[in-house]
Amino acid sequence: MMTLPALAAEKTSSPPPKTQYILAVSWQPGFCETRPKRKECAGQTADRFDATHFSLHGLWPVKKSYCGVAADIRARDKKGSWLDLPQLAMAQDTAARLLVAMPGTQSGLDRHQWLRSGTCQGGTAQDYFALQLKYLDELNGSAVRTLFAGRIGEEVTESEIKQAFDTSFGAGAGERVRMRCQKAGSRSVITGLTIGLSGDVSAGSGLSQLILAAGETDFKCDRGTVDAAGIQ
Repeated sequence: MMTLPALAAEKTSSPPPKTQYILAVSWQPGFCETRPKRKECAGQTADRFDATHFSLHGLWPVKKSYCGVAADIRARDKKGSWLDLPQLAMAQDTAARLLVAMPGTQSGLDRHQWLRSGTCQGGTAQDYFALQLKYLDELNGSAVRTLFAGRIGEEVTESEIKQAFDTSFGAGAGERVRMRCQKAGSRSVITGLTIGLSGDVSAGSGLSQLILAAGETDFKCDRGTVDAAGIQ
């Protein structure tokens, strides 16, 4: 029979959880503040969805990319002219939702993300983007989006964002999140978040279970401005 000290030692020696996927979302007004010439930024207005909600950037398997992608297509993708890449086959309603939830589709971001990351997850482009839309709905229905939407034009801090994640997705969820910021004049504007996930993403699990199974990470940017739509 294993003694209590031995049990304690076994628990102590258990390897820490590892992050298997990264869910990347953008705060589009901040993204566009730093990249005003992008197609998806030219028409951004205060009443557009991405002015007050998180937008999709991608779902990335850790340390895997371009699975089974032909060398010539991969080379075309890396040139950055993503609208020249093959169009993706998906249900009409999914494609329509993606146009709103992922403004970068105007620059071919969906095609790039599928080739680089979606091809490594099994399934179809329809499966890949339907899953991301599900996760985005969860995030935009959470205390995290409420915090950001309520503080447009103001700063939010690392501790506030972590608390919002913990409130919505469970204690410790905020330790699996990293924030991206970029200088815009004298301000540090938030351009997005990356959220660690682990588990079978295709099994229908909710964000809470997947986030809490991931490894912890550094938050990086400890505070930033929740930018408003339009170049400041």
